[in-house]
Amino acid sequence: MEQQEHLLNQARQFGYIEDTQVWLKPFMDFPARQVGQVKDTPEAALVYFAQRFEAFRAKVDDLLARIDESENKGSFLMKALHLKEQIGSYDGLGDFTELHNRLTAAEDNIRTLVARNREKNLATKISIIEQAEALSNTVDWQAGADELKDLRQAWIKTGPVHKDITEEIEQRFQAAVDRFFARRKAFQADKKAMTNRSLDKYKALIQRSEALQNSEDWEETTQKLKVLQQEWKEIGGSLPRKQANELWTRFRAAHNRFFDRLKDHISSKRVEVKDNYMDDNLGRKRALVAEAEALLERPMHEAVNRAKELQAAWKKVGPVRGPESDQVWEAFLGACDKVFELSALEHYVRKRLPQDGPKPTSQEQLNLRLTALRDFIKYDRQEQAVLEENLGKLSDAPANEAFRNMLQSKIRTFERKIRTKNDLMDLVRRRYEGATNIS
Repeated sequence: MEQQEHLLNQARQFGYIEDTQVWLKPFMDFPARQVGQVKDTPEAALVYFAQRFEAFRAKVDDLLARIDESENKGSFLMKALHLKEQIGSYDGLGDFTELHNRLTAAEDNIRTLVARNREKNLATKISIIEQAEALSNTVDWQAGADELKDLRQAWIKTGPVHKDITEEIEQRFQAAVDRFFARRKAFQADKKAMTNRSLDKYKALIQRSEALQNSEDWEETTQKLKVLQQEWKEIGGSLPRKQANELWTRFRAAHNRFFDRLKDHISSKRVEVKDNYMDDNLGRKRALVAEAEALLERPMHEAVNRAKELQAAWKKVGPVRGPESDQVWEAFLGACDKVFELSALEHYVRKRLPQDGPKPTSQEQLNLRLTALRDFIKYDRQEQAVLEENLGKLSDAPANEAFRNMLQSKIRTFERKIRTKNDLMDLVRRRYEGATNIS
């Protein structure tokens, strides 16, 4: 009730009703505009559009929270601009000026960070260019290629710079890289003529591969082996077929050993992925529990429909490990039980309220609900007692195991029903706090 009153006050502060139209008051440079129509009562219409505003504000809050938590804030700029653009046309009643100011502040902050990052990126890329230009004249081909490969990766990972200088620094970096590889290619062309040196090169690559075959530095060694494979292809020269095949078999054996071990390593990682999957499922189920527990604050028909939707969604979430699975299930089941039991109670009460004459007082309505709940609990306990009596008479024969499990399950169900109805008695009392206190 307090929430409804708050929303109504908010709606009246920022909107009004004229004839059967709901209007948003002018704000900032935006004139007053119609946001909807009164379909039921004026108060219901105002509350509805205040709720729509709250939904929009929740989107803004979520986006700003994600921006605060993210290291890559620039990726959220368009999302912030899109939400800001919607402010002028979104049908709701609330303080859109405050949301506009918050989004503007976030936009300004992002733009400042982007500009600052581009300056940092420029300094980083100039440093990479200077290193590449220094390497372009080296005669240490292997080390130079490795270092240029690392520099190329660093270049790719470095963010963008201002557009007006992007092409210039790209060309300068590529020119240094092209010069190095052009000189290396010329050198290798001369080397191909020296077939007597080819054997030494192949043996060196084999030795380096064998030195890496037992490594557990998976990522770096993978890259190194790929470089070695590329170098093998680049050696050239002419060797006898038998000797070339023997060298290749030895070289390939070292690589196969490493990548077979890498395959086993990846398989072990899949177990970790499964654990992460379980944790994600637990988070999703906890979110469903939280939403189910909040349903009692919504209109009853909406709460029942949403509880059914949540139950369907629960079935689609994967498994959760160990005792946490039982705990989160019990919490979800209890929250849904309260919704359905409260719906049944209200249906029971509606059928017994007089259709004509004065409306019962709050005290009378409270008494009617509490009496109904006590009767329901009484019947549940009677049913539970019968089940417990039948269970006590059941022998321990294995043939009775299935029937025993069924009785125990039904007893637990009635225990949960009684517990839920007791909780609802407390809830009903709180909802009628304005009535005279009763024991």
